[in-house]
Amino acid sequence: MDTIISYLNNMFATLPKSDQMLKLKQDLLASMEEKYYELKMDGKSENEAVGIVISEFGNIDELTSELGIMPEVEEEWSPMLADDEVEGFMAAKRKSGLWIGIGVALVLTGVALLIFITTSFEIGMLGGRFSEDAANMFGLIAMLLFIVPAIAMFIYSGMKLEKYKYLKSEFTLPYHLKAYVQQKQEAFASTYTLSLIMGVCLCVVSPAAIFVGSAFSEAAASLGVVVLLEIVAVAVFLFVYYGNIKDSFSILLQTGDYSKAKKEEDRVIGGVAAIIWPLATCIFLISGLVFQQWHINWIVFPITAILFGMFSGAYNIFKSKGRS
Repeated sequence: MDTIISYLNNMFATLPKSDQMLKLKQDLLASMEEKYYELKMDGKSENEAVGIVISEFGNIDELTSELGIMPEVEEEWSPMLADDEVEGFMAAKRKSGLWIGIGVALVLTGVALLIFITTSFEIGMLGGRFSEDAANMFGLIAMLLFIVPAIAMFIYSGMKLEKYKYLKSEFTLPYHLKAYVQQKQEAFASTYTLSLIMGVCLCVVSPAAIFVGSAFSEAAASLGVVVLLEIVAVAVFLFVYYGNIKDSFSILLQTGDYSKAKKEEDRVIGGVAAIIWPLATCIFLISGLVFQQWHINWIVFPITAILFGMFSGAYNIFKSKGRS
């Protein structure tokens, strides 16, 4: 009989908790209980009696349909953002973009310094005071001195945004805050466009340093790589810093790359990026430190960027076709 009671409770769990439902449940339980004991008197086993009772009285859908009763549907709850949360998130995003942009620039500067020191040894700028191994060691140490604080900046910026991780899920933005964020987004649009143009132009002209250096010597071409990396560092800072500010508006308004449809795509693409870029960096360092290919191994980064862009584009097209 306990099985029948549990089954009945589960059937009424999604129905409104009204007096009508309570009376219906009690009447149905009384009928099921009467039928159960009748079957037991006829010599039916426990399992047989329970099975027959459930089969005869277990269809609650027909009964509720006749009575015009609809099951209760739980609405998804999403937090309502307050003014201080919105302001705090936009400020945290801006500071995060600053720290990450500086961190990436430091990493590129560290790599550029490593190339500069090793190349300076090869062309005799160090005056023959150090051996090749010592020069490589000094270059590696110099690079690490730039990379270590960059890693600290990455961690710090991530911790600052940790308190706002709930914005990755669903939330509600009040109308007055939505209008406020839209106004700031429109005012920032021209600044972002200018930063994007400057960053792209810097990336386009950066290889000129290598072309000019290669016209003189192979060592000068390596020094051109140093100049290229520094120009790219400035461009990346512009992309990251101003891009983070733009993203703060898109996240709050849940538009563009932060719409519901794009969130799933970003998780997949972000997972691939977390693998491919560290792998590209390892290839760059190994080919330079072990095989001394500093003059050409820089090409691993543009190749990685092209391949990653192709993957992202193909994945987005595939997902778009799947939704259509």
